Amino acid sequence: MDQPRTDREGGEAFQPSLGLYVHVPFCSSTCDFCAFYQTVPTAGDLDRFVTGIGIEAGLVAWDAPVATVFWGGGTPGLLPPRHIERLAAIVRERTGGNPVEWTVEMAPASATEARLAVLREAGVTRLSLGVQSFQPARLDALGRRHTLEQVLRAYDRIRAAGFASVNIDLMFALPGQEQAGWTADLRAAVDLAPDHISTYCLTFEEDTALWVRLSEGKVKLDPDKEARFYESAWDLLGESGYGQYEISNYARPGHACLHNLNTWRMREWVGLGPSGASQHRGWRGANIADLAKWREGVDRGERMTEDRVGLTPALLAEDALIFGLRMNAGVDLAEWQDRLPQGPWGELRERVIRLAGEGLVSWDGRIAALTPRGRLVADSVGAELML
Repeated sequence: MDQPRTDREGGEAFQPSLGLYVHVPFCSSTCDFCAFYQTVPTAGDLDRFVTGIGIEAGLVAWDAPVATVFWGGGTPGLLPPRHIERLAAIVRERTGGNPVEWTVEMAPASATEARLAVLREAGVTRLSLGVQSFQPARLDALGRRHTLEQVLRAYDRIRAAGFASVNIDLMFALPGQEQAGWTADLRAAVDLAPDHISTYCLTFEEDTALWVRLSEGKVKLDPDKEARFYESAWDLLGESGYGQYEISNYARPGHACLHNLNTWRMREWVGLGPSGASQHRGWRGANIADLAKWREGVDRGERMTEDRVGLTPALLAEDALIFGLRMNAGVDLAEWQDRLPQGPWGELRERVIRLAGEGLVSWDGRIAALTPRGRLVADSVGAELML
């Protein structure tokens, strides 16, 4: 097993290990920007889902300790307390009851005292609150159903419950948003003093309400404005004590998301639930994005029914560089070459050197990292590294 290491960004002591992701596909309504698999649940759906997670967990070859857990969605916080307790019991069985980090995504409207008490008692260490914006008009533009009052009440409840780490999610480049509004959102988040802040540029995914509005010309893309929003977040959050450790993520020392670091480093994770994705035991793939069909599959003893691919040295090396560059610490190519000598490191190194010549990547002969200009076009840099 790899030895513990300390990240160059934020000083996080990190022991690489297995991550566990549980996709909870339930939402009371669909936000205009969301392309993740979700469904409005019935009481029967909730029971079938939790029972199915237990069955699916029994199909996994758990050949490494599970160090980090992440419940995403959907809206995991929409689960009633008794279903949270059942799902948490499955997680504790697989982790020995003591994951290093256990994150649950929470919508403001679902952050009730009863749910938070159950999560805290279960051992959850980290809550991620999907705020998106503190401006009512921007929330309406996204199709978000919560209010500013619900955001503030939810945050107070989460803090009162005593979770070790709290994250706030924000989005920028929203329809109708100007710089003053984005700055106000950032300052409102900082005033709450969370431990971690994630800032995501709005993307227009196919088959979403926002995609339809874009195709009809009702909203427009403005890359220059997006870049200004992004750069202003670097400055304001940095000045406020939040170190940027990944393209979209900022944290106070000791509060970087270890589960996501595991993913960006191309380690291993197991995904449970409909549409849950895994990278484990030499393959990568995703469960079918359909609650009923997923449950039928696990009842037959089947997992990973869609998009299953083998992790060849070329694919893993390419992704290690593309995803690793998301982190401010960059990628140690020499370390990766020792770990995966069969990878096409010569060709990848040549591409890194070319990107360094264009001012998009810094390169010292061992470690590659995006420059500030490279972070603004990270997707394009990633495309240049694809073999």
